[in-house]
Amino acid sequence: MTHPHLNFRIEPGLRSEHRAQAAAGYWNAFARKLRYPLGPQRRAIAFVRRVLDSSHAISAVSVDGRFLGVAGFKTPRGAFVGGDFADLVRVYGPFGAPLRGLLVSILERPCEAGTLLMDGLFVDASARGSGVGTALLSAVESQARACGLERVRLDVVDGNPRARALYERQGHRARSTESIGVLRYLFGFGSVTTMLKEVGEPPPHAVPA
Repeated sequence: MTHPHLNFRIEPGLRSEHRAQAAAGYWNAFARKLRYPLGPQRRAIAFVRRVLDSSHAISAVSVDGRFLGVAGFKTPRGAFVGGDFADLVRVYGPFGAPLRGLLVSILERPCEAGTLLMDGLFVDASARGSGVGTALLSAVESQARACGLERVRLDVVDGNPRARALYERQGHRARSTESIGVLRYLFGFGSVTTMLKEVGEPPPHAVPA
């Protein structure tokens, strides 16, 4: 899908030459909540770059090939930022990996039937305000429909009102908000709101209300 008036296109996956920039962008976007699980910055970016799964990504790329942003998603088969304990050991060593694995597990969200779970969306600073974020969200919805799923789910923390405003403009609605209690001092946010958008066609047997 090309957007000539904005000079960028949306494409499936993540180009190999964009992995380093995507890893750094992911860290910049989510460092507030990941600083303890994955920091310091140098190691965090190395870990994210190592585990990025391009099959669970949708990218925004300028017409001249520059990386502009990415939307990741999670399925029962994997996640945009996945990896396992062995990957943590390779980056943080046998003594640093166990605690980080525990902290990362606290942030894990399970997949739900009929739902595409978003696994991070960010736009490069040079492309903000140009419609890239909106285009990536639309592409995620198309991905969900192509997979035969009915809705898109995302979670937004209380310290990110700009992102929540974007999601609401695109039709995502809050389903629930949960406080994380004393863990707020560890992850840098106090609550997380789950948002949903219905994207699938109604099943053939559905009876209109």
